[in-house]
Amino acid sequence: MNRCPSGTALLMIIVFTALSGPMARGNETGAKRSTAEYVVPQVELVRDDGEKVTLQNELRDDRPTLMTFIFTSCTSICPIISQTLAKFQDRLGKDRDHVHMLSISIDPEQDTPARLAAYAKRLHAGSEWHHYTGTTQAVIAAARAFGVYRGDKMNHAPVILVRPAADKPWVRFDGFATTDQLFSEVRREVAAAR
Repeated sequence: MNRCPSGTALLMIIVFTALSGPMARGNETGAKRSTAEYVVPQVELVRDDGEKVTLQNELRDDRPTLMTFIFTSCTSICPIISQTLAKFQDRLGKDRDHVHMLSISIDPEQDTPARLAAYAKRLHAGSEWHHYTGTTQAVIAAARAFGVYRGDKMNHAPVILVRPAADKPWVRFDGFATTDQLFSEVRREVAAAR
């Protein structure tokens, strides 16, 4: 007798587990917050507009910075993270230019700049929010430097990194951060930039 669940049964198990988790029970706290210092690696990436850039130069920005690691074919974690950033961007309204947002693909073999640009367009990403790809080595180096590398794309976890200002440590949200959590980290700096 085959004891392996069928695709439908497995999907039902996953959905039940997700629906019975803390976020489904109305956990108001969102994600676990911590602070950390990271050493930005010397890696070259390609932005969704086709421009070759270094991660160090992209992070040399005085604005509050939000960074995520996603991939466009992800059907679980990444759409939630990307929608959270899209809602955050909408909440900023006319202040959105006072924030810098980066989403780095952990699937560089599939996520070309054109594919990332199409993904960004679906999210209505503004000029302050870019998506990046690069070589596998560059992406792994970036993911390791920020403590999000898990061996392969299917083992990734939800993480959003926020640096409120260039001279402040990174704030790390492990789990599904809320728009309110993200906004509270940058509110003061955005208001000062007006």
